[in-house]
Amino acid sequence: MKFKSFSCILIVFLFSFSSINAINPNWGGTGHRTIGKIAEGYLKAKTKRKIAELLNGKSLAFVSTFGDEIKSDSSYDKFNSWHYINIPFGAKYMGAFKNPEGDLMVGITKCKEVLLDDTSSKEDKVFYLKMLVHLIGDLHQPLHVANVKDRGGNDLQVKWFNKETNLHRVWDSDMIDSYNMSYTELVANADKISKKQVKYLQKGTVLDWVDETHQLAGEVYKSAKMGDKLGYRYMYDYFSLARNQLQVAGIRLAKVLNDLFS
Repeated sequence: MKFKSFSCILIVFLFSFSSINAINPNWGGTGHRTIGKIAEGYLKAKTKRKIAELLNGKSLAFVSTFGDEIKSDSSYDKFNSWHYINIPFGAKYMGAFKNPEGDLMVGITKCKEVLLDDTSSKEDKVFYLKMLVHLIGDLHQPLHVANVKDRGGNDLQVKWFNKETNLHRVWDSDMIDSYNMSYTELVANADKISKKQVKYLQKGTVLDWVDETHQLAGEVYKSAKMGDKLGYRYMYDYFSLARNQLQVAGIRLAKVLNDLFS
């Protein structure tokens, strides 16, 4: 299945909207920073002011990798399961087994609760704001809402331009790194979309977006099998989907933040 333009991904959303274990850096640093930078372009003035106060002027792009950075500190291990959701194909989140240690939905819900609570300390609000920025990004990487049996494609071994890797890493970072653009270049070259399209993409709830991303995961699993050699043709067929997911994630992150702070 080829995804070559933003219009193609909109078609996917039109048909699907109503209706893992991630051990690698999620989307990679470039992907997360792209999402944060795109989101900044859709924030309301009041939202920008409140975020600037909490982050002491740091950008969303700057804090977007926080959720991965803290993985090097074992005291934050309890947050590891927040980066993904395991859902059997053919099922939706509400009908699937829930990880007792928490998952992406649990993490995002907790972040929003802390940020909405007037009694939360500034330190807590800063921490959970950074986590929220990261988790909304993870939510839109299809293999973070995928299959527990192969840990979201981590066990699906493939080659990327003759280098040993796995399907999860291909989507997290290999494709993005091979494209060789900085996050600012990716943002500058994001597809131009109308206000009507933005409004459409921001419809629904986080739960709707989880189920939608899970459907896309099914397409990603069809794209490769164990031992495949992936390269230029795979980039041609699928990088537009990855790039579009970064853009959609940024647009929706802005919606979440505007709802919280405005």
